[in-house]
Amino acid sequence: MLPDWDTLSDDVQLALSREALRRAAETIAGQAETLASEMETGGLTDQGGPDALRLLAAVVRTTGPTLSGFPDHGVAGHG
Repeated sequence: MLPDWDTLSDDVQLALSREALRRAAETIAGQAETLASEMETGGLTDQGGPDALRLLAAVVRTTGPTLSGFPDHGVAGHG
């Protein structure tokens, strides 16, 4: 049986939250890269999107770990 979120220590909650954010950022960036490639190969209509999507992917990867509101330290949960 998995522990209830509220029974996890603040440090564990914070670590899990950070990892979830990191994975979400990588997923979004990966999808942007896939869309850009599809546009370049003609799978989707290119309306100037590949460069914008690659920029989005770079921004998400760069800012993902330190998203606003999620500093590198602090207390998680119990708000």
